[in-house]
Amino acid sequence: MRLALEALRSSPPRGSAGRAPAPLPSPFARTLDGPADYDAIFRVVRDAVRQVLGIERPGLGLGLSNLPPQLGAYWQVTGNLIVMNEGLVEAMKVHAESPTELNSFVYVILAHEYLHSLGYLDERSVREVTARVTRSAFGPDHLATRMAEGDLWRLYPFLAYAPGGNGRRLKVVTKFDLDTTDRYIR
Repeated sequence: MRLALEALRSSPPRGSAGRAPAPLPSPFARTLDGPADYDAIFRVVRDAVRQVLGIERPGLGLGLSNLPPQLGAYWQVTGNLIVMNEGLVEAMKVHAESPTELNSFVYVILAHEYLHSLGYLDERSVREVTARVTRSAFGPDHLATRMAEGDLWRLYPFLAYAPGGNGRRLKVVTKFDLDTTDRYIR
């Protein structure tokens, strides 16, 4: 397990003699590299999807619930609320070794559900599109890309043991998707 996590976090060597310098981090990556709330991370999701696919959807909300540990989040078809597994987020907060790792995890979960809300309903295709958008926005070496292209439960086996529940409890996250809701939701 430790080797898999180290391989995930490590990057290929850069800056060797005769090679071009490493590219600058994408503007998207800068947000994920420091402390960020759900709204800031979702802004990155929305902007990355708009840049790569040319589509967007305003007015989504976010709820946190005690879902079973094998479920990262869900979006009900025709709904406007993404419900994220609070137990998984809390487990990642404990185990993440950097803000980038935690924020990348939240980004991948939110991107997957946001793409569902845009009409990508098939699980296999939404995973492929999530990986494509993330790779285009962050590059192949970013932690978010590695998470989007992999299986979060294989990369982070402790997620299978995160506290879970039946989803009956729901906390609505305030100040979410403010760029598109600030005129009518405060």
